[in-house]
Amino acid sequence: MQQPRLVTLAAASVAVIALLAATFGSVRLAAASLVGALAGFALYHAAFGFTAGWRHLIRERRGGPFRAQLALVAATTLCLLPLIAYSEALGIRAGGFVFPFGVAVAIGAFMFGFGMQLAGGCGSGTLFTVGGGSSRMVVTLIFFIFGGLLATHHFWIWQSLPRLPAVSLAGAIGPLGAIAATAAALGALALLTRRLERRAHGALAPARPMGRLLSGPWSLAVGAAALTLVSVLTVLTLGRPWGITSGLTLWGAQMAHQVGVPIEEWAYWRFAMGQVEASIFASGTSVMNLGLIAGAMLAATLAGKFAPKLRLSRRDVLTAIVGGLLMGYGARVAYGCNIGALLSGIASGSLHGWGWFAFAFIGSIFGVRLRGRIGMDAPLQGRKAAMGT
Repeated sequence: MQQPRLVTLAAASVAVIALLAATFGSVRLAAASLVGALAGFALYHAAFGFTAGWRHLIRERRGGPFRAQLALVAATTLCLLPLIAYSEALGIRAGGFVFPFGVAVAIGAFMFGFGMQLAGGCGSGTLFTVGGGSSRMVVTLIFFIFGGLLATHHFWIWQSLPRLPAVSLAGAIGPLGAIAATAAALGALALLTRRLERRAHGALAPARPMGRLLSGPWSLAVGAAALTLVSVLTVLTLGRPWGITSGLTLWGAQMAHQVGVPIEEWAYWRFAMGQVEASIFASGTSVMNLGLIAGAMLAATLAGKFAPKLRLSRRDVLTAIVGGLLMGYGARVAYGCNIGALLSGIASGSLHGWGWFAFAFIGSIFGVRLRGRIGMDAPLQGRKAAMGT
C-alpha cells in the first residue's frame, strides 16, 4: 500500500533538488538531477544491485541477476560507444571514461569488491538503499564518503605505482569492432554462468515477473533497459558517462573544508578548490546522486515499503563502517565503482573497466567468504553447500 504523505514528500524532494540545481548550477544540472531520480527509481524497483547478484553467483551458482548486469553493460555499450565516437557529427559534445589500468586500479577494485560484500551494497546500491530507508546503509554512506576523502590525501602515492597506458578499444579497432568484442566477451561470461547454474541446479531459475510500473517490483530486464536509458541521458545531459563516487568524495571534501581541514594543500584538490567551494548543487555527479536518493525514496513510498529501522546490531554497524571505508577508498584509487568504472568504463571501450571488473569480482569472492565466517549469511544446505564457497 502506498504511503501518500511520504510519496508527496519524496516527489517534493525530487522537485526541490532540481530547482536548487537550476539555481546554483544550470538547467542542464537540473535535468541531470531528474536523470538521477530515474536511476534511483529504477534501481529500487528492480532491486538492481551488483552486490547481491555477485554474491548469489559466488555462493549459490545462481546467475540470473549477474546476467542481467551483463545485459545492462552490453546494451549501454551498444548505445554509448557510437554516441561518443560520432558525437561531433551528431552535434553534441561527449567523451568517455578511458583510464589506465595498473597496480592502483587492481588494488582499489579488490578493496571495493571486498568492501561491498561486507557493506551489502555497491556505489549505486548504497545510494538507492539509503533512499529506500535503510539506516544501516546511511552508516555505510558516511564512511564511504570518508574513505574516498582519505584516498585523495594519499592519491599521489597511488598515482606513482606502475600502470599501463590508457587503452580505448574504439580507438584501436573502431566503434563497431569495440562493440563486437565487448558483446563477445559479455556473451561468453553469460554462457559460462548459465552452464555453472545448470550444473549446480539442473535448470535456470525463473525470471522475476514485471509488476506495476509505479509501485513495482520490476523485472530485471526492465530495470536494465531503464538504467541503459539513464546512461544515455547522462551522456546527452552532462557530456560524459554516468558516475557516482567522485560526487561522494566531493561531498567529503566540502565538509572537510568547512571544518578547516587544509585540503587545498593536497595534490588531488589543489586545482579543484573551485568545485569544493561551490554549492553541492553545482556538480553534475553530486546532483545526480541526490536525485538518485530521492528517486529511490519515491519508489519505496509508492511501494509502501519506506520504513527505516533504527536498531542495528554491533555487527551491522562494524561491517557497514569497514565496508564503507573500503569502498570509498578503493573507488577513488581505481577511478570509480561498479557504475563509473565497470559499466561506464566498459561502455566507453576502456580496457581498465575490464581490469576493474576482474579484480572487484575476486575481492567479492573473499568478501563473501568472510560474510559466511562471521554469520552474515546463513549456511548453504545440501548440494548448494557443496557448490558454494
